[in-house]
Parts: sequence; C-alpha cells; structure tokens
Amino acid sequence: MRTRTPDDRPLVLTGSHTPDSGGDGTGVAALRLDPATGHLAYDSGVPPVPVSGASFLAAHPFLDVLYSTNEKASGSVTALARQGDGTLTARGAPVSSGGANPCHLTVHPDGGWLLTAHYGDDVTPGSVAVHRLGADGRVGEPTHVVVHEGSGPVAGRQEGSHAHQVLVDPAGRYVLATDLGADAVFTYRLDTRTGTLERAAVNRLCAGSGPRHLAFAPGGELVFSADELSSTLTCHRYDTAKGTLTAVATVPATRARDVVNQPGGIVASPCGRFVWLTNRGADTVAAFRLTGTTPEPIGETASGGTWPRGLTYAAGHLLVANQHSGTMAALRVLDTGALEQAASAISAPSVVCALVL
Repeated sequence: MRTRTPDDRPLVLTGSHTPDSGGDGTGVAALRLDPATGHLAYDSGVPPVPVSGASFLAAHPFLDVLYSTNEKASGSVTALARQGDGTLTARGAPVSSGGANPCHLTVHPDGGWLLTAHYGDDVTPGSVAVHRLGADGRVGEPTHVVVHEGSGPVAGRQEGSHAHQVLVDPAGRYVLATDLGADAVFTYRLDTRTGTLERAAVNRLCAGSGPRHLAFAPGGELVFSADELSSTLTCHRYDTAKGTLTAVATVPATRARDVVNQPGGIVASPCGRFVWLTNRGADTVAAFRLTGTTPEPIGETASGGTWPRGLTYAAGHLLVANQHSGTMAALRVLDTGALEQAASAISAPSVVCALVL
C-alpha cells in the first residue's frame, strides 16, 4: 500500500535531463502543489535523487515504487522506492532498457511488467521493451524487445522509426505504442506468463503527422493523439475488441501561425468533456471542448515558460514542465475547460515531466 503523509498537498515528482544527458537538472525532485492557490514549492523533506536522464516517470499500481527512464544512447531504467518518511532510494542498480534513448515507460496494471518505449537515434530504430518486475518492484532484465519498422515523409525526423510512448488501454487488453517516425500506432498483446509482445495491429496515421502521445477519454472508446510534426490534435475511435484506431476528426493544435510548433504532452479530462495539450513553439497550453467526436478550441493560455513538454493533471490544475525555461507551472482548470494563467512558476532546470502521487 502506498505511503500516506499528513501533508494534504499533492506530491509532485519532477523528472529532468541531467548534465550527462544534455541538461542542467538534478534528476528526480519533489514539489508540493497547493490546490487553493496553484503555488508549487519544493518539499524540503524529500531530497532530489540524481537519476540520469529522467525524461519520464511512472508509478507502480500498488507498491510504493516508481520508475524512471535514463534517456541516453545506452538506455537504462531506474526503480526508486518511497520510504516511510517520503524519501526516495534506488531499488537496485539501473538496468539496461534494451534500446537507445528510452523516452517513456508505464507499468502494466497487474504490477508484474514494465514497458519502455525507445526513441532510438539516426542509426538505431525505435523499439519497445518488456521487463519483469519482482515482488518488491525491482526491475529484471528485458524479457522481450520489439523493433519498429517504418518511415515517413518529413526529412530529418522520419527516416526511420521512433517509438515515443507506450501505454496499456483502459481495459488492460492491449499495449499501444506510438511511433513518430513511422506515422503509426502499433498494437500488441502482452503475454503475462512469458513477458513477450505479440503484434495485433498496425494503425497507420496521416502521413507526416508524427504521433507523439495518446490520451484516452474515460470509457476508452475515444483516444486523442498529439501529432508533433503536423501540429495537430486528432480524435480517433478506438475498437476495444481489436485494439485499432480510426481517425474521425483532426484540428490545429494552436492558432499561432508565425511559429514552428510541436505539440508535446496531452491530457483528457476526467469528466471526458475536455482535452488539453502543450504547444512547444507557441509556448501555450491549448484547451479543447469535445462536441461529439470533434475537439473544438476553447482557447490557449501561456504555459508559464518556454518549450512546454510534459503535461499532468492534478487537483484541478494542469502541471506544465517547461523544458527550455526550466520552470514548472500550475494552470487552474475552470468549469468551462478553459485555463487560468499560472500565478507563478518555480525554477526546475531542464524539467520535462511530472508524476503526481
């Protein structure tokens, strides 16, 4: 069971690129969010942990353990355990992730498997790896690595495959992996006896769209993609029986026309009526209202910094990781789905993601 603390402010763990991975961050640090004011402050009781290239964080579903990518050419993953006083300690040494530049990970709902997406590089294609997790959450060696194939029309970005996210669908039936380089979402079945992935479908998305991240609406019948290269938001119908996506509506991610824009993080509201995504370039968070299956723009709000990458929902706020300015900001969500500009932003060098516990 997860550790509870007397502090009623949500605990926000941030991940950042460290000097050995091209950034200035500390790795994993702890903040507290005040839901009444939207202010973020560092938790003095939880010292930062120097996790190399902590570009994405995921929590175990029932253990006080979390996992971080170590985004480097020789990729690895790190497990961190939360102690009774809230501090974080490594649970075992970093383990090879099985690919190059791991950029996203998730824990299977049964708690037995860690799934990691690798962006790859100019030589190494994108891939998805499976690790067995021990009863204490410790990471074992990879049990399977599937390599993606494919390319797209955008020069310099789509010469090969680049897996960018891996997640389990709401029903727990399929594993989905977005691939920015292949303009595709790959669907797999995970054999929870052997830790191997079997391909169930390849969903071909619009050429040159560069799907980065997905977010499921409640119920799991709609899924939204943040399309990095075409700067669009797409709503797809999701066939829960087959694990397939069918695009039904695509809209611009931003109204800004004078900047090169790349959507980053995406979140669907718990009520299912709204979708939000970050715009790197426009430096905004865009809000959309869902009318049927069409996302209609509500407005855009300054992200509280530059190059907003990660986006996380917590206690009526959207937490924005602004990578280039090195700031974390909390934007209040209004009843209309619109966002209120952050009251302040806190310094967080090279921050790229957040995890709320």
